[in-house]
Amino acid sequence: MIERYTLPEMGRVFSDAHKYELWCQVETLVLEAHAVAGTVPTEAVEPVRQAPPPTPERVAEIEAVTQHDVIAFLTAWADNTEPRDAAKWVHFGMTSSDLLDTALAAQLVEATDILLAKADDLVAVLRDHALEHQGTLRVGRTHGIHGEPDVWGHRVADFAFAMARSRDRLHRAREAVGVMAISGPVGTYSNIDPRVEGYVAEKLGLRAADVSTQVVLRDGISEWVSALAIVATVCEAIALEVRHGQRTEVRELWEPFGKGQKGSSAMPHKKNPIMSERICGMARNVRAQIVPVMEGIPLWHERDISHSSTERISLPDAAVATDYLLNLTTRLMRGLVVDADRMRHNLESTHGLIYSSTVVSELIETGMSREDVYALVQTAAMRTWETGTDFRQTLRERAAADGVGLDEARLDEVCRPERFVRRLDRVFDRLKGLS
Repeated sequence: MIERYTLPEMGRVFSDAHKYELWCQVETLVLEAHAVAGTVPTEAVEPVRQAPPPTPERVAEIEAVTQHDVIAFLTAWADNTEPRDAAKWVHFGMTSSDLLDTALAAQLVEATDILLAKADDLVAVLRDHALEHQGTLRVGRTHGIHGEPDVWGHRVADFAFAMARSRDRLHRAREAVGVMAISGPVGTYSNIDPRVEGYVAEKLGLRAADVSTQVVLRDGISEWVSALAIVATVCEAIALEVRHGQRTEVRELWEPFGKGQKGSSAMPHKKNPIMSERICGMARNVRAQIVPVMEGIPLWHERDISHSSTERISLPDAAVATDYLLNLTTRLMRGLVVDADRMRHNLESTHGLIYSSTVVSELIETGMSREDVYALVQTAAMRTWETGTDFRQTLRERAAADGVGLDEARLDEVCRPERFVRRLDRVFDRLKGLS
């Protein structure tokens, strides 16, 4: 992921320097386990533990010759070990995937914890915003067309629960991705005791794979990327709602617009929904990582490395982009401007047409057939569309022409927007308990 979208904490998790720190940690724990078992000399552990991780520059220099990243790392780290002879016990009985998959699991768990904390924040912001606007009337839309009266808090409550479910999915994906293996070539433990694997797993807070055939099967990592993609897409759903609400013809919602901010290089009047558009665009990048990572599940026999080059790009990109999206969506919702007056104006702009479904129900209860009622109400509604005459007036005229009597007082009662949202209290009661 380019630096423009990389926040510092997540950027460090996927930096080369931190990767080598994790590699050192894994190798040291393996060495400790060997020493406890008496497989390697105990005096080899401390010099290795004290050796500083190699720099990314030094590893890259050696890898340019060896064309093998793990060998380059081990060589560079051995150069930092005093006495150097202790380094010969590092990586004892292991194969490259033991190191790579175990360190990757630790790295992805770290990244997930950062994302979970930000998802918690976004759930809380969405919850509080929805509760603040549980009485803010607006028109509900289907297909982009006015439907019936609603409240803005209802729409945001849906997003709050969706993000909470997405966060819970990510919790489960954390378990799926926190799987390691130290089982040696082709995963048969031929040169390493399974107790070493158990020791390292416990120290790192990971779970040993049920089966390892030299690599950890990528179904868990695929689940993790899919969970990130859902988080990102819920962020996109929120942003898309804001984009629609900020259109000139709607003008119900506004992104925060800071002092000195510019909307257009050519048109000074513009206040564009740039945050929301960026969220919608970046969500595509996260979703795009699902297929490449999932294609790492089928490998040749016990192991190949066709997955590794993909994962070097896809896993950091998915995590970094999701981190950025959560951060930006939280900023968007914290600073969102809601124009309640404009929402009410838009709700009334169709001259009462949004009450047509309620009128249908009321007339059916008088004994008319659904077909006759629908024809009457639709004819009156089309007249309102064409002339701008208030729907209740065109309805009266159509009913009189058809010889249908209307209860005027009842008609006024069912055509009040507040009547439509009285049953939403149960939604907001559940929302108050969301955390």
